[in-house]
Amino acid sequence: MVDPAEVPAPVAVTSSCTACGACLLTCPEHALRPQGGTLVVLGDTCTGCLECVEVCPADAIAVLAR
Repeated sequence: MVDPAEVPAPVAVTSSCTACGACLLTCPEHALRPQGGTLVVLGDTCTGCLECVEVCPADAIAVLAR
């Protein structure tokens, strides 16, 4: 079984993440999970809607090239 956090996603959480949880509350797909004091994007769930990018107060979510 593949770890969902290992599947490539359209966005990535950067080291600027403060784990405030704003993205967790905003993501309609629940594609973010806490892990090791930060958050990870579940690539098998993320649809690339970018709502997490818009709401992140630390600008810690990067849009990745496809």
